[in-house]
Amino acid sequence: MSTYAKRVAGFATTIFTEINNLAAQHNAINLGQGKPDFDGPADIINGAIGALQAGALRNQYAPGIGIPELRQSIANHSNRFYGLDVDPNGGVLVTPGTTVAVFESIIGLVDPGDEVIVIEPFFDSYVPGILMAGAKPVYVPLHPPEWTFDPDELRAAFNPNTRAIIFNSPHNPTGRVFTVEEMTMIADLCKEFDVTVISDEVYEHLVFDGAQHIPIASLPGMFERTVTCSSLGKSFSVTGWKIGWIYGPNHLMQGIWQGHQFITFAANHPAQVAAAYALSLPGTYFEEFQAMYTVKRDIMMQGMNAAGLKALTPEGTYFVMADFSDVFDGDDLAFAKYLTTEIGVACIPPTFFYSDPHKNIVRKQARFAFCKGDDTLREAGARLAKLRGQNGK
Repeated sequence: MSTYAKRVAGFATTIFTEINNLAAQHNAINLGQGKPDFDGPADIINGAIGALQAGALRNQYAPGIGIPELRQSIANHSNRFYGLDVDPNGGVLVTPGTTVAVFESIIGLVDPGDEVIVIEPFFDSYVPGILMAGAKPVYVPLHPPEWTFDPDELRAAFNPNTRAIIFNSPHNPTGRVFTVEEMTMIADLCKEFDVTVISDEVYEHLVFDGAQHIPIASLPGMFERTVTCSSLGKSFSVTGWKIGWIYGPNHLMQGIWQGHQFITFAANHPAQVAAAYALSLPGTYFEEFQAMYTVKRDIMMQGMNAAGLKALTPEGTYFVMADFSDVFDGDDLAFAKYLTTEIGVACIPPTFFYSDPHKNIVRKQARFAFCKGDDTLREAGARLAKLRGQNGK
């Protein structure tokens, strides 16, 4: 009898799908998936509408590497914010979102049998991408409550078989923004072992309280061994457009392009036109964006603190990891199901973001997303308050 391929046989339904379905069944406030419940800026949306209506082949295939004006805008953006000199012709590739960007980077830069280091907790697409490339994931865990890695554990993960490391900062799901000292440790090991960095920076503009996002590619000697992935969705609240990009040195980008042309070939053309405009917005847009999310983060933290959940205040992203051990007996999956069905708030159990040997690190943690309207977050806080004195403790 015909059956599906062994390479996907071990991939269960993503936890995001399971929690989204459960939240819908119980009319819960969904703080699970990182999907805003509000639209992006009107002028950016109007830019996409204008492109749809403009003709001039905007509704046909875009160039496989991305339209020239978006590639130039990405290069300008990386120079304006980070001082990086990116070639818009050979050094930039537009993709259908960052999940695809990371996958294409793995496919283009990693051979079967190579080892790829993954920092835990990780975004759930990383490991399947590594496995589908025939490579081996090697895990370095972050440890609560500060969500830092052990330098000795980091060094032990590197060896002559290491081909790449997937690095994410600002970090989903912990909300950490890695320090220059931490990134330098990673960079020094990459140079010592000739390792390529695949850097996921989709939350590059979501930092708080003076925290600064510094791309690992900007560290001395790292641009030539780093490809950087980001997207429009997080910084402009248009996650459904699925417009992402990769930039890096031409010699690495060539390998990614050679795979890209047979995976997706091209990304949404009208949305690329709007993306080129969005990335050229003045710095005031990003300042206002950060201020808006600072309010949301603070509302979220107030609600969790009142509910007896313990969490490190996020330095970046729109996620927070919370320790629920004071209010619930049971593991993270049991808590997520209880919270959704009985309290009316959905969250994500983060053991799905760790390898089996390290899952115990987060069995008393839950991930919450605060990319929601302020009133929705306040209502979520009111519901979470029911945790005190109810079930388990």
